[in-house]
Amino acid sequence: MPQSANYKRKLLILAKLLLERSDDEHIISRQEMQAELERWGLSAERKSIYDDMGQLRELGLDVQSRRGRGGGWFVGERDFELAELKLLVDAVQSSRFLTKRKSDALIHKLEGLTSVHQARQLHRQVYVDRRVKTMNESIFYNVDKLQTAIAAGQVVSFRYFEYNAVRERVFRREGSKYQLTPYGLIWDSEQYYAAGWDELRQEVRHYRVDKMADIVVSKVKGHPPGDWTAEGYARRHFGMFSGSPCRLRLRCENRLAGVFIDRFGLEVSLVPDGPDCFTAAVDLVVSPPLWGWLFGLGTGVEVLDPDWAAAEFRARLEEVAALYRRAPAGEGDE
Repeated sequence: MPQSANYKRKLLILAKLLLERSDDEHIISRQEMQAELERWGLSAERKSIYDDMGQLRELGLDVQSRRGRGGGWFVGERDFELAELKLLVDAVQSSRFLTKRKSDALIHKLEGLTSVHQARQLHRQVYVDRRVKTMNESIFYNVDKLQTAIAAGQVVSFRYFEYNAVRERVFRREGSKYQLTPYGLIWDSEQYYAAGWDELRQEVRHYRVDKMADIVVSKVKGHPPGDWTAEGYARRHFGMFSGSPCRLRLRCENRLAGVFIDRFGLEVSLVPDGPDCFTAAVDLVVSPPLWGWLFGLGTGVEVLDPDWAAAEFRARLEEVAALYRRAPAGEGDE
């Protein structure tokens, strides 16, 4: 093998050794480097090792040295700090839209970004209350296809399904294809959604990515998004439920100001209404999750207008209350 080829091979072996087995607590000595090179059929003099470390630094590897007894070399700064990798591992483990198998595979790849010693610290178990991992292995690749279509402004086709009581897929529209120009992906309530222009309904709709099957990116240019933004769309939809859009005006007790700022951001308009209350006007899509959120705030919030929204909320409250006004089964029987 030519001398230059041997030298390149030598640098690659040393770089791999440092990246895999060194960190600031685990130093690779000159003797260990020479032994590793010998394992690959290469020899190295003492002086050449020092030269090699200098070459690796010039190539961009942050090779640090430590002198004295137990001295040697190690990789200092890496693309990801250990704390950053721990954060990424926690996010992957707790992500609901990834299957367990895909989570394990991604974590294994993340471990390769640090030394084998620090990788042991990435074997973490994050508890997420009542987490249920998705059953759809293809979601990982669905997201990639949707991102491709979003970047190109192209239409995608897919089938959409729900699960029945025996965990079987039941396809909507009798299995016929949906046509969507995806505008963006939205993460909401532990779920991934694709939002965009529905070619059949001729309006913006959203679909859960883990319930989309057989996604195909076409070459057809889709409906342009105009001024649509994922942030604005997600803010109007509680729990990503569809419904009737409106400007909802609410009268709220002052103690709930923080609740509204947390939900709608600092730009939400809170207008004083007497010494103890404020009114808020927010553009929302009226849906069951919205009513559930308002119900959770109790008597601290009143729906002022539009009138039809106030009437709908009142009707839903009365329907639920009626369930509990009924006599329990068997009561009154003799």
